[in-house]
Amino acid sequence: METDKITEEKDVRALIVTAYMEHVLLKEVPQSVFSFCKDQGFEESEFYQHFGSLEGLKKIIWADFYLIVEGLLLENSEFNSFTNRDKLLTFYYTFFELLTANRSYVLVALKMDKEPLKNLKQLTKLRAKIKDFGADLANDGNEAKKLKITKKPVRVISEAVWIQFLLLLKFWVEDESPAFEKTDIAIEKSVNTVFDVFDNTPLDSIIDLGKFLWKEKMTS
Repeated sequence: METDKITEEKDVRALIVTAYMEHVLLKEVPQSVFSFCKDQGFEESEFYQHFGSLEGLKKIIWADFYLIVEGLLLENSEFNSFTNRDKLLTFYYTFFELLTANRSYVLVALKMDKEPLKNLKQLTKLRAKIKDFGADLANDGNEAKKLKITKKPVRVISEAVWIQFLLLLKFWVEDESPAFEKTDIAIEKSVNTVFDVFDNTPLDSIIDLGKFLWKEKMTS
């Protein structure tokens, strides 16, 4: 019975998330929990069992994107044997495939407010999860290093991974290439650059990335 209750709660939570995303796309951004629930046929009490506010719901949608990607990666039995570089590449490729599947909502969500910085508030929970992912990669890489001086700064790397994600997100939002193939190229070049920087061999990759971004800027 307890299992059935948990399953039912998860189903209601998922229904609310789906209803919100469709409401945003087909109607408008709801101005209150009351108006949203009334329009969608939910009781306010049902909403508040799972979310504290509409702002909280928006943050959780992005966090759920991460959890979906994490689940997909863990389903791959070979993922844990990947190098850190390949783990990050796989993470980004998978994440942006998921975003592409939800592109219409994401584009609206990132432009809900006229002030760009306010739109980034909905990414706070996602930021924490991506930074943790970056920290895990750094810690994993440091385990094999005996000398402290050769260990990578975990906080710097975790923040770098987050900033890198934001830059790729902006690139993907503006990407108009078929199947977003230019985003795939940007992912590969940026990941290679980050790892080369921390391996102290950045020059070729930085020049390569710079040429690519410059070309995209001039032809867009």
